[in-house]
Order: sequence, then structure tokens, then C-alpha cells
Amino acid sequence: MRDAFFEALVEVARDDERVWALTGDLGIGLFDEFAHAAPGRYLNVGIAEQNLVGVAAGLAYAGQVPFAYSIAPFVTSRPHDQIRVDVAMARANVKLVGVGGGLAYGHLGPTHHAIEDLALMRALPGMTVLAPGDPSDVRRAARAAAAMDGPVYLRLGKNGERDVLPDGTPFVVGRATTVREGSDITLASTGAILPEALAAADALAATGIRAAVLHFGTVKPFDGEALAAASARTGAVMTIEEHSIIGGLGSAAAETLAEHGTGARLRRLGLPDAFAHAVGSREHLLAHFGIDAAGVVRAALELLERRSPLRAAA
Repeated sequence: MRDAFFEALVEVARDDERVWALTGDLGIGLFDEFAHAAPGRYLNVGIAEQNLVGVAAGLAYAGQVPFAYSIAPFVTSRPHDQIRVDVAMARANVKLVGVGGGLAYGHLGPTHHAIEDLALMRALPGMTVLAPGDPSDVRRAARAAAAMDGPVYLRLGKNGERDVLPDGTPFVVGRATTVREGSDITLASTGAILPEALAAADALAATGIRAAVLHFGTVKPFDGEALAAASARTGAVMTIEEHSIIGGLGSAAAETLAEHGTGARLRRLGLPDAFAHAVGSREHLLAHFGIDAAGVVRAALELLERRSPLRAAA
């Protein structure tokens, strides 16, 4: 996802001389191609994330389109006051880009985990929150962010993710993507956890359970109509996010289903109300918190009150 973002950023910078790239001393070599394609429009402000956001806001006030890039908690939590006052209140045309959303920086511990960033950004008035699901989705989301007039938070995975969405899948801000149709349960995911949701749908299909998969590349504005329609068809919804179950996709889904009165059963799958103090790779932590494909299958069976065929045969 990281490389896909930079590919798209270079493209938009070549087409639009207003586009700038800023970072807080992150990623040696990452910005080389951008600096070559857009000379004079790359700034490294050093390890000073509050200044990173302040400089980005100043550029936006001057009519530029700055992309401020850092590790997700460093670009959302550490400079939150600057984002709130200088960017959101002013409706400044700043694009905040957080790499390593969720548990991507697993071994570095909870200081580097982004498990509350969606909640922080979603709560800010006027802030658009994007969480693409694979590298191709990232390219489209980056271009969509550049085309928007107003503050955007773009949440990325890290790197090495594979493409899982069908070729040519559009990215429309505020619209969910139906990746798979199903009639028994709706699996709604956001961001880089999408491959786990799809793998879980495949495993459920082997047991005769037809799971619909909805990908929310936009968390705000939230496509409540798509979720309500899917919930009416399946009667059961499970949200899957590499984030706390508080304030992110699960909360958006709960609000939507309550307001629409669909009566669908809901299960929010993500991190509980706790920091991830366990140490290990992203894969280890996803399994630890039950948000890998196997954990999604277990939770879906519980929501549907069905036993695993393996358990039934035991």
C-alpha cells in the first residue's frame, strides 16, 4: 500500500503543481521520485509532527494541496490539536496520510499501533476518512483525496499487501463496494483487513453459509444506505476492523442500523477496549485478537448461532 500511494502521489504532482509532500523525518528514499518529479515541493520538517500539520495548513491557506505523511498515530494522535484547530476548523485543504494503520507495526508496540485513529478523525467535523482495502484501491483513493477540496485522512496499511478487489473497481468517496453477494450474513470491513474478510467468506461458503462482503473504503461519510440494505437482506452484520471496536467502523454501523431500524443482529469485531501490549508480527496480533480469517469465521458462526462442522463431528 505504501508504494502504491507514492506512485499515485507522483502522478498527481506531475499533473497539479499545487501538490506538495511533507513528512516528519520518515522514509529515507521514499520521496526521491516525488522530489524529482516535483522539485521544490517536498519538505521534511524533522521529528516534529505538530509542525508538520502546521506547515501543511499554512501551505493549504496559500492555495496549495499538501499531503502530510507519517506513521498513523504520529499524524493523527500526536498533532491532534493542530489538526482540530488549524485543519478541521479552517476546513483547510490538507491531506493527512497515515501509514501502518492498525497493527502493521506490530513488533514496535502500542506507541506505533493505530487503533484509535479512525475514531479521532471521524469525530472531527468536516473531515473525510478514507481506508482503502488493497494497493489498487490506494491509488484510486489518493487521486480522489487530491481532487477533493477539504481535509482528508487517508489510512494505509504498510507494504506487501496484495490486490484482492476485482480489476477496475471504482473508488467513490462515500460509497461502499459490494465485493461479494450473500444472503446469510454481511461481513463489513474497512482498510487492509479486507483480505481476511474475503478469506473468511470463502471458509464460510465451504460450510454452506453465504456471506456478503462489503468494503468501506470510506469510513466518513459513511454509506449507511448500503449497510442498511445489506442488513435487510441477511439479517446479520459483522463489522471487521483493525481498530478498536469503539468509534470506528463498528460504531458507524451500530449508529446506522439503530437509526434505520432494520432489526439486524450486529457483532463488532476488532480490538477490545485495550491497547495491544502483546508483542509480535501483525499476523500474530490479528490472530491474538481474533480478527484474522479464522477469528472472523468463529465470530460469524457464533453470531449465526451455528456450530462449526468440525466441532459437530467431534
